[in-house]
Formats: sequence, structure tokens, C-alpha cells
Amino acid sequence: MPTINFTEEEISMIAKEVSKQLLPEILKELKKEQTLPSLMTRKQFMEFAGISNTKCNELFNREDFPVTRELGHPKVKTDTFLKWLDDSML
Repeated sequence: MPTINFTEEEISMIAKEVSKQLLPEILKELKKEQTLPSLMTRKQFMEFAGISNTKCNELFNREDFPVTRELGHPKVKTDTFLKWLDDSML
């Protein structure tokens, strides 16, 4: 199998080109995330997290999980959930 060697300058040029093409796609994905509702219903949360009803029940009944029942049906505040998730992954 042939081997290709690149100079530092060539690697730098390739990296710049990849980032130039990739950055618009990354920004597009970030914009999608920003369109999340500030308050998710149970169904929206399950779709967002990709979880089943059983796992949702488990999470909603945890003492440390950021769910509110003050508005009738349980709702999850999106920014609080993302912070909770980030903190729990430490």
C-alpha cells in the first residue's frame, strides 16, 4: 500500500480547507439546537432525549431532575436540563 507524506504547510492548508467547509455545517447544527423550546412537554423531552416512556418516568421521578409540575403537566426547562446533564456527566 502506498504511503503519502505531507509537509506541515500542506497539512495546515488541508486543515484550513476542511474547517472552511465544515464550519457552515456546524453552525447550521448549532442553530437547530437554539430552536429548542425553552420549556419542553413530556413528549418533546422524550423525542429530544431519544428515550422511552419508562426512562422518562424514571427521570421525572428523580429528586435531582429538573422537572416542574407547577404548570399542570410535567415540563422540563431546556436550559436547566442541559446544565443538569452537563453537571451529571462530570
